[in-house]
Amino acid sequence: MATKYYTHFVTHQDKAHNAAGNEWSGVVELRQPLTQARANRELRALLAQSFDLDSDDIRILHWARLH
Repeated sequence: MATKYYTHFVTHQDKAHNAAGNEWSGVVELRQPLTQARANRELRALLAQSFDLDSDDIRILHWARLH
């Protein structure tokens, strides 16, 4: 069963030219629940893959599991 999360994050593709980055929010659906200890790292990796970025270019501002 899939688990859904609300995420609010910013991306930084080119730090030299776009210091502010791009701000995004939305729902992410995962096959397995996030582990509390590694949630930010797991979400950053997933979002980076979706946006074709490095996980260091993603900064999670807020996330919450949807019920």
